[in-house]
Parts: sequence; structure tokens; C-alpha cells
Amino acid sequence: MNSTCATTTSGLAADARVPLKTPPPPNRPGLAGVGGGDDEERLARVGLSRVVEPGDLAALKAFDGLDVLEIWELLQQKAPGVERWSTRLAEAEPERDLERAAAAGARFVIPGDDEWPEQVEILAEAGQLSRRAGVPFGLWVRGPANLRRALTQAVAMVGARACSSYGEHVAAELSSGLADNGVTVVSGGAYGIDAAAHRGALAASGLTVAVLACGVDVSYPKSNSALFSRIVEDGLVVSELPPGCSPTKLRFLSRNRLIAAGTLGTVVIEAAVRSGALNSAGWAEHCGRAVLAVPGPITSRMSEGSHLLVRERDAVLVTNVADIIEAISPLGTRLTPYPQAPKNPIDDLNHDLRRTLDAVPLVRSAPADRIATTAGLDLPTTESCLDTLADLNLIEHDNSGWRLTPTTPPPDQSQPT
Repeated sequence: MNSTCATTTSGLAADARVPLKTPPPPNRPGLAGVGGGDDEERLARVGLSRVVEPGDLAALKAFDGLDVLEIWELLQQKAPGVERWSTRLAEAEPERDLERAAAAGARFVIPGDDEWPEQVEILAEAGQLSRRAGVPFGLWVRGPANLRRALTQAVAMVGARACSSYGEHVAAELSSGLADNGVTVVSGGAYGIDAAAHRGALAASGLTVAVLACGVDVSYPKSNSALFSRIVEDGLVVSELPPGCSPTKLRFLSRNRLIAAGTLGTVVIEAAVRSGALNSAGWAEHCGRAVLAVPGPITSRMSEGSHLLVRERDAVLVTNVADIIEAISPLGTRLTPYPQAPKNPIDDLNHDLRRTLDAVPLVRSAPADRIATTAGLDLPTTESCLDTLADLNLIEHDNSGWRLTPTTPPPDQSQPT
């Protein structure tokens, strides 16, 4: 078996449609209505996950309107127009793939199963991006958690592989905070931001899901093998590629659509202007999900993509966990309070009291008449204000007059906000 599942090169016209050799059987359910209990249906989907490349636009056009059993039958019959996928048919052994997955502790989830995350079906209407599109035939899942429940309240955390220490710290802190609030952290298992996000969630004993561009039994990158083992203990590793498949550049782009569609929002932490993280953000836009971006130093090239999302593509700028939770919550709920400086005793003083206080010296005491002149108030008003300020312990009196107490906030911190 060729573990790379390499893409074939034979062509197919953009508007091609595979003809049916026989009429479809009556009452056969379409792709959207298939139940998970049909073994024949499951085997067909397993086979198609091996034969058809994830997000293949040519397959979407060629097989438009056909259910998976019809597609699988046409491929096995080598009907006219399916030559593009014929080279992989010899590798397609659904029963063997299921056995191999079971040996690795994995399972194949399809529409109708209790674990199937219905939100990914938005991909049927989300259009295409980077010549990728479509709902997966099924999802290979490894780990003890229930996929559907895990993704009910989930946020994607994506960003640069070659991230800075700032980006790595932010990803870990935000993911840990989200996990503390019961939010599942979803990422791609790559170096940099992805790995930091997974580790942050794990550090908080939270749930994290790694969506891979290879088989769930393949550790890529290999140096993250220990991380994947930790994720599989309590969380999930997910892929639409069957066991043994290796990653390719296009598969990362296909993987991104699942990360975006399966979550309530995508947070971008450090991304170049041309990057996979921005591709994930684009899929989030296509799927009607929240697009969030963490600001970085204006001198950092790794933050240019995040700033571009805010400036040009209406991404929500987020700086803490509360911002993210507000963005993914129903409108008008979980609102983040506007940040304010802490109140001090001076904030509630009226205008005359503020003018008097501003005129009281800090070091050398001054008599009331000099303070009145500095404040621009008459002496009786000034004396009344001085008595009030003394009662509030903001000023003190000695033989030479009045001065500020050591605990009085400096004038530059007592200005109204």
C-alpha cells in the first residue's frame, strides 16, 4: 500500500459529470441524509476517503448529485470519466483500512453517527478557497473523547510555525484560559503556535483536538510525537485521510477548512501575510465563523498577517480570554467590560475640591490664603474645601499651613478618565 496516497495526474474537464451506467436504486439516501448504521455506506465512505483527495474540486463537480454508494459503484466499475481516480482503486481496501485504524485505536465517523459534528456540513455551502472545497466523506478519529461533543464549544488557535517567544507565550496562555472555561482548543499539531496551543490546553487539564494533514496513525512532525500521545490520552486526533497517509502541501490547505468549519471561531496568533494561518482565517470567513486576531509588535513580520486581518478583513482584535469568549457567544451575552483604571479617592471630588487639592503643595506647607490664590478661589470657599480634604485624609495641617499627605495620589494620576 502506498502510504503517501499520492495525487494522480490524469485530467478531467472542469464541467465534467460522471454518467450513471444504471439508474440509481429507489429510496437510496443522498449524501446529507445517510445514517451511520449502514455498513455498506460506511465501507463506501472509507474507500472514497482513500481514493479521492480531500477537498478535490474535480470530484465535487464530477460526482455532483450522486450519493456515496453510487460514486463508489462507478469507481469500481471504472465508468467513463473516472479515470482521474483509477490509479488509487488498487489501494482502496476499506475493510483493511478499518482494521488498521482499530489497531491504532482509531475509528471512522460518518454522518448519522453520534460523534459526527454536523457543523462541518457548512462546507457544502462555503464555496472554495485555494482550489479546495467540500464536506469530507468521513473523519478518522483517535482518542477517547466524543468528537461531536468536543466541538460543541470549540475555538481554533492557529499561527506561525516559526513563531516568536511572545507568540508562543500568548498561545499557551489563551489556550489555558479557554480550557479553564470549558472551551475545546483546536489546532493543527504543527510546530510553533499550534503546539503551544495544544500544550496550553493540556496544562489546564482541558480538551484539545489536533486536526492533521496525514493519517491519525502518523506523527507529523515527528518531533511532536510525544505531544500527540498526550492529546490522544484525553483529547482527539482527527483527519479525513485514511491510516498511513503522509502530509502534502495541499493537504494542509484542505485540513484548514475542517479546523475552521468545526469551531465557533478562529484565533490567529502571529502570521505572515502569506501563510496557512490566514488560509484558516479565510475558511472561517467562508463558513460564517468568527475571525479573531491577536495584535503583536508593529516591528514583527510575524504579526503582519494578524494586523492585516484587523485592518482589511474586519477581524475582531482580542487580547484576553474574555474577548474570545464574548466573540463566540450569542450576541449580547458574555460581554467584556470596557477596561478602566482603578478608582481612587480623588475621582469623586467636586470641582472646587479638585481645584483646592491641586493647589496644596506636596513638600512645604502653605497657608490657606496662598492656596486660595493658587486655586483661584475665595478664602472662605478654600478653607471649607481644606477642611473637607483633611477629613478625607488627603491633606494634613502643621504649624506652617497645609500640605498633601504621603498617601494622596500624585496629580497626574488623579485626572478624570
